[in-house]
Amino acid sequence: MRVLALIDGEHYASTVRDALAELPYDFVGAVMVGGTEKLRGEADYGVPLYGDLDIALRELEPGLVLDLSDEPVLGPAARFRLASRVLATGVPYAGADFRLEPPELEPFPLPSLSVYATGKRVGKTAVSAHAARVLAQDRDVVAVAMGRGGPETLEIAESPPSLAELLALSREGRHAASDYLEIAAVAGVVTIGCRRCGGGLAGGVATSNVAAGAELALQRSPDFVVFDGSGAAIPPVATGKRVLVTSAFDPPALVTGYLNAYRILLADLVLVTMADASTAHEALAEAIREVKPEVSVIAVGFRPRPLAPIAGKRVAYFTTAATAAHERLADDLAGLGAEVVHVSGNLADRPALQRELKAVDADVYLTEIKAAGIDVVAEAGAQRGVEIVLAANDVVPCPGQPEPEPALLALADSAAVEPVGT
Repeated sequence: MRVLALIDGEHYASTVRDALAELPYDFVGAVMVGGTEKLRGEADYGVPLYGDLDIALRELEPGLVLDLSDEPVLGPAARFRLASRVLATGVPYAGADFRLEPPELEPFPLPSLSVYATGKRVGKTAVSAHAARVLAQDRDVVAVAMGRGGPETLEIAESPPSLAELLALSREGRHAASDYLEIAAVAGVVTIGCRRCGGGLAGGVATSNVAAGAELALQRSPDFVVFDGSGAAIPPVATGKRVLVTSAFDPPALVTGYLNAYRILLADLVLVTMADASTAHEALAEAIREVKPEVSVIAVGFRPRPLAPIAGKRVAYFTTAATAAHERLADDLAGLGAEVVHVSGNLADRPALQRELKAVDADVYLTEIKAAGIDVVAEAGAQRGVEIVLAANDVVPCPGQPEPEPALLALADSAAVEPVGT
């Protein structure tokens, strides 16, 4: 295996040279990452020496990058940033006691887009649904969604599921708010449901049936396929383009640190969600561009869109949104003619949600198709004779930000030119 070493000047050159000779690799070059304490003039390491990692990767095409540096030249934060750069080229990154592998992405021959995130509860599936809905205006779109609560065997939602169908699934003991059902319901596109288990630091999955879902999508010969990630896991498919979703509530050190930098480097577009409820999105966008200067970053919010009329009714809204957004969400619904009597952010906390429902008096339970939206909220409404309305989350730009739809359409058009990602 051709191996590129990362070395520093805090080691004597003779120590590094002996290590390169002793270790069981074919070292084809080394990159000096810093440090001067042990350097004495021009050192000979026995291999070509580079001062730029990107040039070394491009010219040497190694099968592995081996980090032989150490503190204080490369601490944990710097190593994760370097690892992200290496993994983004498809090369593993290893050191004395660790090895990081880039997630395996299966080739896919149709124009496609993947949507993935830095973590859970950042609105990734809402973005996937919004993208599918926008792209379906002038092309045949299929969505493939994976989730920890996805189906054991592939399931296809050929049309938007009704509330009765979702309740029937829930009563069978199945997850009736799985991401594929949400996308099918709010985007109106054919959606294939998959599942996955485990999520690696770089977004890989331990197991999944997404490859079979991708094959099923391929058999339908659509114009375009949208792949929806799960939590911080990336769809294991080499899509033509990629959209990263993160939250304005997360600090820049988290969004750009660890192997989230890898996620940024893969992205063609970054959407910073919930930015209408936070003033931190500008600093976050700047930090993201420090990792990848050329990437487009758009700050957006979510606007609830009931899938049935709610005007003139007393409405209780159930969401996963943070408390800071509740007043604005209530105002949005009031703008549709509803009297908002309650907003709950407890969809992901079943015990709290069940306690809360006991005290809610409303004509309509308006709920997102997430977490306990069906098995707790919709079931409670059915038992009490309260009308249940499902809600989508439309993506809207923050003041001064560009509309996200042209960016999504541009990505789809370019993915159609080169449909297989890298």
